[in-house]
Amino acid sequence: MYQDTYKHKGQRKKLIEELHKSGIKDEKVLQAMMKIPRHFFMDIGLDKLAYQNKAFPIAAEQTISQPFTVAFQTQLLEIKKGAKILEIGTGSGYQTAVLLELGARVYTIERQKQLYLDAQVLLKSLGYKAQFFYGDGYKGKAAYGPFDGIIVTAGAPYIPDALKEQLKTGGILVIPVGENDKQIMYKITKIAENEFKEEKFGNFRFVPMLEGTAKNRK
Repeated sequence: MYQDTYKHKGQRKKLIEELHKSGIKDEKVLQAMMKIPRHFFMDIGLDKLAYQNKAFPIAAEQTISQPFTVAFQTQLLEIKKGAKILEIGTGSGYQTAVLLELGARVYTIERQKQLYLDAQVLLKSLGYKAQFFYGDGYKGKAAYGPFDGIIVTAGAPYIPDALKEQLKTGGILVIPVGENDKQIMYKITKIAENEFKEEKFGNFRFVPMLEGTAKNRK
């Protein structure tokens, strides 16, 4: 059974200070990440490493993103309380928790069945409420849009038109784009119908964004 000890809180405080020094200036994002016990979202064997600024493996050959990456993507989204956010790639649920802690209404899609199920149990146990979907992130969730923001937590080979179309005017899509193991972070703002502003924010590394849903493994 996980516990959030004084030691964990102290390690978390040091991590938040490191993120601030690394260029994360949005205090609301830093405060949200200070509240969330990242070690709850990782294998218990990695408990002592949870507050290092590194990505770590989770189930289904996926990763929990580096804290700097989580903070950076979240900061780019410019979330206001009550904003409707679509997350592509629930993963461990850590990024989902950060969005919820910021007061967003979160709709999150995961293509790996194990992660889809596990994240729901964990987030519910921590008192977080999101809408979870098992499916293909490339398609988004048009029935629940349009969205104030869309965040993609895997490396996409291209920017899906479906996601751009599901943004509200003024909405922001944050997506890492690129082949293999290196992507460029894009911030795409919908200026008007069929008009978008694209900004690039450096290189990052993500697991690849795949289409469809993963086949269950025995």
